[in-house]
Amino acid sequence: MTEISAKDRARNSTYDVAVIGYGPTGVTAANLLGGMGLRVVVLERDAEIFSRARAISTDEEVVRIWQRTGLAERLKLDMLAERALDFVDARGRTFLSAHPTPRGHGHPPQMFIYQPALEQVLRDGVDRCPNVEVLLRHECLRLRQDGDGVELTALSTVDDSVRRLRATYVIAADGGSSLARAQLNVGYEGRTYEDRWVVIDTKMLKPWPDHDRLRFRCDPARPAVDCPTPLGHHRWEFPILAGDDEKRLTTDDAIYAMVSRYGIGRDQIKILRATVYSHHVRFAARFRVGRVFLAGDAAHAMPPWIGQGMAAGVRDVANLCWKLDAVLRGELPESVLDSYEAERRPHVKEVTKRAVFVGRIITERRRAITGVRDTVLPVLKRAPRFADRLQDSNWIPVAHYADGLQARPRSKASGHQIPQPWVTGPDGNRVRLDDVLGGRWLLLHGGLPAPQPAWERPGVPSLTVTPAGSRPAEGTVVDSDGVLLRWMKEHRVTTLALRPDAYVYAAAPAGAQLPPPPAGFAPTARPATVSAQ
Repeated sequence: MTEISAKDRARNSTYDVAVIGYGPTGVTAANLLGGMGLRVVVLERDAEIFSRARAISTDEEVVRIWQRTGLAERLKLDMLAERALDFVDARGRTFLSAHPTPRGHGHPPQMFIYQPALEQVLRDGVDRCPNVEVLLRHECLRLRQDGDGVELTALSTVDDSVRRLRATYVIAADGGSSLARAQLNVGYEGRTYEDRWVVIDTKMLKPWPDHDRLRFRCDPARPAVDCPTPLGHHRWEFPILAGDDEKRLTTDDAIYAMVSRYGIGRDQIKILRATVYSHHVRFAARFRVGRVFLAGDAAHAMPPWIGQGMAAGVRDVANLCWKLDAVLRGELPESVLDSYEAERRPHVKEVTKRAVFVGRIITERRRAITGVRDTVLPVLKRAPRFADRLQDSNWIPVAHYADGLQARPRSKASGHQIPQPWVTGPDGNRVRLDDVLGGRWLLLHGGLPAPQPAWERPGVPSLTVTPAGSRPAEGTVVDSDGVLLRWMKEHRVTTLALRPDAYVYAAAPAGAQLPPPPAGFAPTARPATVSAQ
């Protein structure tokens, strides 16, 4: 056996990015960074995927992010899409139905998931990347920063051995009780709700009518969440009320008694697990401390009512990872990493505010108020404009950046992510737009291209959008469904400078010059990265 020198050991323990935590946020980061070719190490305390299905749904924007990893179509095989959402009263009558409205990201607007299965697919995706090292059963005990990087001390939970690693940057995605956040002395401000809830995961043995509809049972006596999950599972959530015995409420007998109110018999479900948890609204005082970035629940926590907790973490790392890649390659200055918090915090706060609002509708127990709710909303939903607003599921705000990494002066399109329709690429194949954009800086022209020397000098490639029916050609993309050109017209622009995440950095009307690229912009030549779907 050849002895490994101290120098080699040090080199083998040096990484571009260390990811702490291997839940949905951490595993998405590992897939994104691994696909970019960076050297990555993942530290995860547990040996296995957490067995309880915590998140129960996701949305089209998150699946668009997973599309960049080449895993979207495989993930969708295990999801339930296009399911209605009903708010029902104590007598089981629907007083409000919501139908998810497509936002143009190219995937179904809402999908129910079974989280353990989803995480397994994402972990299998990381296995494709030889540049990503995953250390399960390793807990990060210490972070120490200096001018060049971060030293991490990891403890093996198998044999108590200690391993010291070094990374240029760290993503701490280690959950709401983040040890990394505590080591950084970052506050976690907010509140924990008094109500505790029992979450029950079951295997469906015999289906029942409308088992695949999500119902928020707004019964003041005991509200409930009655939710389909894929792969033959179903989930209920019930609050623990004053006088309840918490331990008894997690027993099979108590659970069967609660679901029997909805006509579910013992022969129809198998109880897999029941867990008690609390709802939180919390935000880290800072998302960045030097070279360490907090993401997911380590940075923020929200109630589960609109299914955006996991989605927020995935959006975090989608925003952060391409910026880390650009800085590590010298394409952008290190200062652009400050835009991570500037862009993500406002959106997370708005999503959390809406989750709290929906939760109030579901959990209201004052009978005078629920009586008004149950009678007034059915009347209001008959008014067309109000009905559209109620039923639209528009409570999940579109991610739009009013600040952060974008040019000045701003345009109407600035800070928006462009839609992702199906298009015809230069080779004549029908593909989703992001697979043509390729995860790179790009100029997109909606007409005869105007020269843009400030962008052309550093070698930023261009694509011209041509109308439906046009002949495919090199340097063009055919707007087969008429979505892109219409979007550009609505935003009064004909030329876009797109970031690698398809957000608009700069835009200009016909014949005008774009604002210049970011200071210190020095892109390296690299081919478009087209995800294998």
